[in-house]
Amino acid sequence: MSNLPPLLLISGPTAVGKSAIALELARHCNAEIINGDSLQVYRYLDIGTAKPDLAERGLLPHHLFDILDPDQPFNATDFQLRADAVITEIHGRGALPLVVGGTGLYLKALLFGLCRMPEIEPEIRIQLESRLECEGSESLHAELSRHDAAMAARLAPRDKTRVLRALEIVLATGKSISYFQEQHKFSAPRYKFLHVFLDLDREQLYQRINHRVEMMIETGLRNEVQGLLEKGYSPELKPLQSIGYRQMIDHLAGRLTLDQAVADTQQATRRYAKRQLTWFRNDKNTLRVEVADWRKILEMITSQQV
Repeated sequence: MSNLPPLLLISGPTAVGKSAIALELARHCNAEIINGDSLQVYRYLDIGTAKPDLAERGLLPHHLFDILDPDQPFNATDFQLRADAVITEIHGRGALPLVVGGTGLYLKALLFGLCRMPEIEPEIRIQLESRLECEGSESLHAELSRHDAAMAARLAPRDKTRVLRALEIVLATGKSISYFQEQHKFSAPRYKFLHVFLDLDREQLYQRINHRVEMMIETGLRNEVQGLLEKGYSPELKPLQSIGYRQMIDHLAGRLTLDQAVADTQQATRRYAKRQLTWFRNDKNTLRVEVADWRKILEMITSQQV
């Protein structure tokens, strides 16, 4: 990888403290921060995504935050293209690009590119989209479990986009989406990178998650969601079906009490963090560092000449 452009990535589960560590690192190694979170790209989704505030972003350059409205689609390919362009600009200024986020697929796409999937007959997609609307994603997730149990175990039942994609692949080809990913192998790196995974004792992480959700409520998550709905954004949009937002929408609609919405958000966030931990711990390209030890990361940057 010696001839490839350098790149630093900081990943880890939600609430582990990635943004604070990244800010400290950026100050010490002439870096500019690039968002690697699939929700922080959206305007108006601030509190529920734990987005760095404007004061923090004013301390040094931040990129790919607030670049889309909530009704604009965005995926791993879009992220790769936009991030590539920003990374080129940062290198042109003689600075180090520092990507920060917990969306594993986005980071993997940036580092190794995405595998090519087989063409799916339009009829299959149309039929599944119709079923999704009528039956809900949980029903499609249950069917995915019968055809591809391993992939279903990796996906949340309410993750409409990924459940739909995984099911259409296996129905159309008879093979799991992971089969095609394994063929690609993500083996040829696109950058000379150091990917640091911030880890934390699970009990401590869960305490942080519970506290963060409580603070989101105190700092106005309810008003943030109400404002999004008043702007005319559909509660069915993918960003508004994410953790925290969908529970608050249910609360505003009278389907959940505030206490229930908080408890459901905490539980869903803990489950999401568990999936993130599994993803990053199984990634052989990450170096695991305890979250409190940011100076160790600085030593890694120097020793590996990133």
